[in-house]
Amino acid sequence: MPFSKLGLSNALLKALAEKNYTQPTPIQKQAIPAILDGKDVLGIAQTGSGKTAGFALPVLQHFQDWGLGAKRHIKSLVLVPTRELAVQVSEVFKELGAHIPEGVTAVAVYGGVAVNPQMIEVHGADILVATPGRLLELIEKNALSLSAVKVLVLDEADKMLNLGFEEEMSRIFSLLPKKRQNLLFSATLSDDLHSINKSLLRNPAVVKVEEELENIDLIKQFAYKIAEEKKGPLLRYIIKTQKIKQVLVFTSSTHRADAVAQKLSQNGIDAFAIHSKKTQGAREQALDFFKTGKVKVLVATDLMARGIDIQFLPYVINYELPRSPKDYIHRIGRTGRAESSGEAISLVCPEEEHHFKVIQKKMKKHVTLVDGNAIDLKGF
Repeated sequence: MPFSKLGLSNALLKALAEKNYTQPTPIQKQAIPAILDGKDVLGIAQTGSGKTAGFALPVLQHFQDWGLGAKRHIKSLVLVPTRELAVQVSEVFKELGAHIPEGVTAVAVYGGVAVNPQMIEVHGADILVATPGRLLELIEKNALSLSAVKVLVLDEADKMLNLGFEEEMSRIFSLLPKKRQNLLFSATLSDDLHSINKSLLRNPAVVKVEEELENIDLIKQFAYKIAEEKKGPLLRYIIKTQKIKQVLVFTSSTHRADAVAQKLSQNGIDAFAIHSKKTQGAREQALDFFKTGKVKVLVATDLMARGIDIQFLPYVINYELPRSPKDYIHRIGRTGRAESSGEAISLVCPEEEHHFKVIQKKMKKHVTLVDGNAIDLKGF
């Protein structure tokens, strides 16, 4: 089924055509009609499945159906957990809404940068993409009102709940009109998500797209059994001997991300770390340098990687394994996209071996564990 059969305007179809999007993804195919019908929606689908366009397109269609009065108010609020995701989602709205005759303004607001420019920018915004803390700060400064919001979107709701945004979100919910459409999108369906689903959504259309394991088939997976203290030298050995030009390396903490990036740089491998403790400017620069090839290696935590979308990323390396098998799939799913092959490499210390077996069982894939301790890492 093409996008033209989903009830979208010519303006939106033109924007999709310019991006060479012809067929909706499974989540888009199911979510768009439900949202256009005005239903609350609970959408569960993996990262990279097209969730953002799945809610952005029908929200933009709503604006055309509503019509825009002379005096604009924020009519759609999108809550996200990170600054990177706020920027990314707002850009999707801008790109897809580029040809709407009346013009729809999407603005991203987030912490870590000066608040005054954002106070000015939100005036005249139709769609606001925000992190909870900065949104409340702007409200307290009387920079904006949520009284006209017709559609609320929670994107990456699983991560927001894990980060403990419950109190802030409750405050935000209390400021919203009771009559509104609620859209909740997440990569996983946790117990916390069940709870917020019951309190927030009204008879929702549940759109659940199972993990597409065939995407994993495009990814060549390798793993090395290695002592913890040898992970750094092995990482440098892999990057240098395989002549890797672009790789996303995952760590479990901000401290480890900094340490790994620093060691790589000290050994002649250009690398940047990206995590929540970096300034917004540093994070944007790191991502830009990585996407444009100015640095080979981007070292990231799971949370920050939610805002990284690179279509033809050739390598992902797990310096440390994630806690969840689903997070492992999300990580390696950063490569092997758009029908292109990719490689995912995991460095597994003895303490992680049992957990790695659990991950393989969950994803129904066997990954050969090579003895990295037998590799001569002298000089690396």
